[in-house]
Amino acid sequence: MSAETPVCQLLERQDADYRGWWWVAPPRDGWLEGGEGCLVSADLAIREAWLARGRAALSPLDNFEAEVPGAVLFWPKAHALGEWWLLWLCANLPEGTPLQLVGEHQGGIKRVLKVLAALGLGCRKLDSARRCSLFETRTARLPLEPEAVWTQFEAEGLTLASHPGVFGHGKLDDGTRLLLEQLPEHLPEGEVLDLGCGDGIIGAWVAREGRTVTATDVNTFAVEASRRSFLANQLTAEALESDVYSALDGRRFSAIVSNPPFHQERSIDYGPAARLIEQAPQHLLPGGRLLIVANAFLPYADPLERSFGSFRVLADDGRFKVYLAER
Repeated sequence: MSAETPVCQLLERQDADYRGWWWVAPPRDGWLEGGEGCLVSADLAIREAWLARGRAALSPLDNFEAEVPGAVLFWPKAHALGEWWLLWLCANLPEGTPLQLVGEHQGGIKRVLKVLAALGLGCRKLDSARRCSLFETRTARLPLEPEAVWTQFEAEGLTLASHPGVFGHGKLDDGTRLLLEQLPEHLPEGEVLDLGCGDGIIGAWVAREGRTVTATDVNTFAVEASRRSFLANQLTAEALESDVYSALDGRRFSAIVSNPPFHQERSIDYGPAARLIEQAPQHLLPGGRLLIVANAFLPYADPLERSFGSFRVLADDGRFKVYLAER
């Protein structure tokens, strides 16, 4: 169980009765996971942690009938994503439902005042401590629907779906571009796993080349974006929610291709990328290849050496490196 976070320390000292409330997009937190209420999160790993403790957990794309006394939204680093959550809550909860918003000052929680004002929602400050603030408002019917936040953009001759909760929102990441440049020469034939699929650019590019593609991500928004991207380009590919390899049931591939994440909000988190590399040989066929791109400063050489015995750097532009390791 994770230690208590500053935002939850602030919530713990409130007089509010949070029984039956929704906890929306929270971090991992021991106090929260041991308490009352239902999780709503786009992060599969957090939902699975709650479910393992016998707690209720929903994805924002689930179908449900909402009878909720209130909700607490943990304001994300990406303000556009926070705005989407507000639209979603106002669209899915009865008008007038109590809504609290909490976040760290470094994460931009104070901008909530302007965001709420722009949406025509009133607001009052409830408390502040531990360099965090807690605000209160109520849901209302808004003229803008959550679906309106989804957009499309063009890259590599593909039409890609984009959502504020997806890495590289609205543009092709330079590291991913460098990785794609290496694929024509180094991608083997056979079934390909696009791990950490984001908006689906890698999976769509590979599927367009005629390969069978499975795309996975721990982020609900990313999986939905990939599905929309495949549909927009009339490509057949599978997209699954998966915490690294958790949904794959021992399946093995000719290649695993990834631009793995290393951030959790503002913190660096090497955990998912380390698991990707460590467990990759178990999910590759004999002779299968792992192709990943990473910021040049990230320490991936040692785990690649440990897992594969050797590796090659296919490209290095000073900012990013593309690695290839073969089983």
